[in-house]
Amino acid sequence: MSQPEFAAANALPLSRVDVPALFGINTPWPVAGFAQRGPLVPEIDSHYVFDAELTLALLAGFAHDRRVLVHGPQGTGKSTHIEQIAARLNWPCLRINLDGHIARIDLLGRDAIVIRDGKQITEFQEGMLPWALRNGVALVLDEYDAGRPDVMFVLQRLLEAQSRLVLLEQQQVVLPHPSFRLFATANTLGLGDATGQFQGTVPINQAQLDRWQLIASLGWPQPATEQQLLRSRVPSLADASQQQLVCAMVELAGLLRLAHAGGQLAVAMSPRTLLHWAENMALLGDRALALRLSYLNRCDPAEWPLVAELYQRCFGSELIPVAQ
Repeated sequence: MSQPEFAAANALPLSRVDVPALFGINTPWPVAGFAQRGPLVPEIDSHYVFDAELTLALLAGFAHDRRVLVHGPQGTGKSTHIEQIAARLNWPCLRINLDGHIARIDLLGRDAIVIRDGKQITEFQEGMLPWALRNGVALVLDEYDAGRPDVMFVLQRLLEAQSRLVLLEQQQVVLPHPSFRLFATANTLGLGDATGQFQGTVPINQAQLDRWQLIASLGWPQPATEQQLLRSRVPSLADASQQQLVCAMVELAGLLRLAHAGGQLAVAMSPRTLLHWAENMALLGDRALALRLSYLNRCDPAEWPLVAELYQRCFGSELIPVAQ
């Protein structure tokens, strides 16, 4: 079967989706999703809160086959944002972490010894890139700024319009399925990390960075968004009587981020850490202890007094650190 025939045989019918109802925004063009859910479609998180600008960029990626790179601080939900859009579009989605152990052969494929009819033979087993191209999934490259240079150059051709993947060893050209989409997430914007916060990241080749058609940013969420996150994810905080507590927790997270931006703290409180604090508080029944176990113990002891001061400002009570 030829590649076009393969693509036609595996294409599922698409149907137009109600963008305002699903994502809370309007788009200047229609957006289609798959009519059926497959095994690679992520589960829907009904409490997920979408960022309007990033959602528009990602929907353009899905609707118009644009390559989208998302960068921003840790724990803001960059990968989850892509997955939750895919979940609502019933779009098969596959995430690959470009850590230091991912090699070129992992992406493209390799020769492997297999048993056929009782005989040992060498057979080519394709990697994740040709598999994703053939099967029309939304491929998400996590930690894009941590990829090895030899691996990154494999991706060069996929970032161009009408991307095709050449398997030199097989003398084969893999044509993309009509539903193939490519996204990536990164903590840095391809210029490396001068702060020491993101060990393992490297500068990205600027010629490759230039091939990304849409580059979106996802920063710290607005206070109202984080308050909504805590109330929706932690049932004990959903009651109206807990509104003051929720506001104080979000206020402290914002102050810690400002202190981090000013060089006073080495560790910022990400939305993920804030959620861990709320969950641990519900589990342990102790707000200060939950904060120490979720965040404070990650900080340098020399920074504890500042954290305690900010805690006192938000809650009017003492934050007693654990013994060193």
